[in-house]
Amino acid sequence: MGAWQHITVGSTWDGAPARPGEVAEVALALEGDELLVTVEAPFHDDPAPPGEGGATDGLWEFEVVEVFVLGPDARYTEIELGPHGHHLVLRLHGVRRPVESGLAIDYVAVHNGPRWRGMARVPVAALPPRPWRLNAYAIHGVGAARRYLVATALGGDAPDFHRLDGFTLEATL
Repeated sequence: MGAWQHITVGSTWDGAPARPGEVAEVALALEGDELLVTVEAPFHDDPAPPGEGGATDGLWEFEVVEVFVLGPDARYTEIELGPHGHHLVLRLHGVRRPVESGLAIDYVAVHNGPRWRGMARVPVAALPPRPWRLNAYAIHGVGAARRYLVATALGGDAPDFHRLDGFTLEATL
């Protein structure tokens, strides 16, 4: 296994510091033909998505941590991981233009008191060609209390995780 790249999701989408207890940590590593993604995050106990864990469309509407991996030509992969065992992996070509959704991954999530940990194995074949640029996000809360956190601030008038200019972290994997 190669070296881990650590990403801290520690500010709001517009750059304000996250509240104490909101910060999420994401770590990435390449192992053979898989990208390992681990999440360490606060458990906010938001309502769980319906159904058992597994690939879940619309997961972004629930408590979730996301990693976006951007390659050349506006190709990117969105990896969404939830605290209840739900996940969603989408491949996109162009902003919000999915070409594949619900890709199969190995994923497990566990609660440990006020925190949760998730570990996913994503096939490298599901990722865009290199070089990669990254950003990571955490979403929690319901209704007006909804919070949108990022590793690198996006700016703009509203949270928009699909702004390709927001993928500012260079992948070092």
